[in-house]
Amino acid sequence: MNMFTQRRFAMRALYLLSALVPALVAVSSPVLAQGDGQAVHFLEQWDADADGKVTLEEARSKRGEVFYMFDSDEDGTLNPDEWALVADHMQAEMDMKSEMRPAKGQGQGQGQGQGQGQGQGQGQGKGMNGPGQAMHEAMSPAFNDADGNGVVTEAEFVAATDTLFTNLDRNADGVVSAADFAR
Repeated sequence: MNMFTQRRFAMRALYLLSALVPALVAVSSPVLAQGDGQAVHFLEQWDADADGKVTLEEARSKRGEVFYMFDSDEDGTLNPDEWALVADHMQAEMDMKSEMRPAKGQGQGQGQGQGQGQGQGQGQGKGMNGPGQAMHEAMSPAFNDADGNGVVTEAEFVAATDTLFTNLDRNADGVVSAADFAR
């Protein structure tokens, strides 16, 4: 990679971080999941017309931008090397998210004894079991590689938005809004 290409990639990565990280951190962070912070951060990044809901067209447009950010050789595909960059980026986001979480103590009262076990009830669709899970899955080659040839084209990546959108639109009203993050 020559210096110009490296600089261009660095600028793309910076742009992507400013656009994508807040959305991914918001949908997967327990700290931000309190209240409606999760939805607010997602809508800030994906709701192009600021009307409080993300349409399928807005989601396709945002995913097109995301694709462009990772297509470092600008050939209209994401090859295995570029997917490695995606994986590195996702790991960096997860590391940032971990640093944002409050520390959990390991002292008394934190064990698995009586009254301290895991609950069995249904959650609120937040964190990695709701929209956060859908967002992370949507950034994998398997989710996007429709023909299974190991290379994801821009058309495949943008077309996969339809599945992502369905996964995010948890109340099936045709838009992704704050209501979908409360389910």
